[in-house]
Amino acid sequence: MALYEHVFLARQDLAQAQVDALAEMAAGIINGNDGRVVKTENWGLRSLAYKIAKNRKAHYVMLEIDAPGSVIAELERQVQINEDIIRYMTVKIDASEEGPSVMMRKSDRDRERRGDREGGRPDRGDRPDRGDREDRPRRSFDGE
Repeated sequence: MALYEHVFLARQDLAQAQVDALAEMAAGIINGNDGRVVKTENWGLRSLAYKIAKNRKAHYVMLEIDAPGSVIAELERQVQINEDIIRYMTVKIDASEEGPSVMMRKSDRDRERRGDREGGRPDRGDRPDRGDREDRPRRSFDGE
C-alpha cells in the first residue's frame, strides 16, 4: 500500500464538532475499504488567500493515509459530494513524517513568539543599545 497526505478545507461556519465528524467520516471511508489512517491533524480555522465559495476562512484538516489507490479514489469521490468541504488535495508521499507536521510546528512556534512579546516590548534582535540622548550630538535644522 502507498502513503498519502489528504488535506481538506471545511466551511468557516461549521462548529469544531462538525469538522471532527467530517474527519471521522473520511477515516471511516478509508478504514472500511482496506486502508488505515496513520495520523490526523486539525490545523484549525485559518484565513484563506482568496475567497472560496464566499468563505474568507476555513477549517484545515490533514489525514495521513496508508491505503491503495482505489481507496483514495473513493475518498475523493465522497469528498466531492459533501457540501461542507470547499477544497481538498491528496498527495502521494514517500515516507511518513515522525511527530507533528510542519504546520503544527509552525503554529507552536508562533504561539511561543506571541507569549514572549506579551510581557513588554517586542524583541529587537541583536540591535545595540544607543545610549542616552544627551550623549549624542544634535543636528541643526535651518528649515529648508
